[in-house]
Amino acid sequence: MKYHRAGRKRLHHPIVGDLDLSFEALELPADPGLRINVYTADPGTPSEDALKVLASWAVTQRNTAEAAVMDKK
Repeated sequence: MKYHRAGRKRLHHPIVGDLDLSFEALELPADPGLRINVYTADPGTPSEDALKVLASWAVTQRNTAEAAVMDKK
């Protein structure tokens, strides 16, 4: 199997829709055979805006979950 180290990928996220992202695969020297993929959106694109919306949504979800835990104490 051939792995691409860098390129572009189009993804569909159920919350924010289609994303057109660049990616780079980074090898993990301490764990041979493992790698991490980093995805980024080009500045000023709809994909960048969608990632910002997704980040905001994730923070809201986390804050809601933390508040629920605090209410139970």
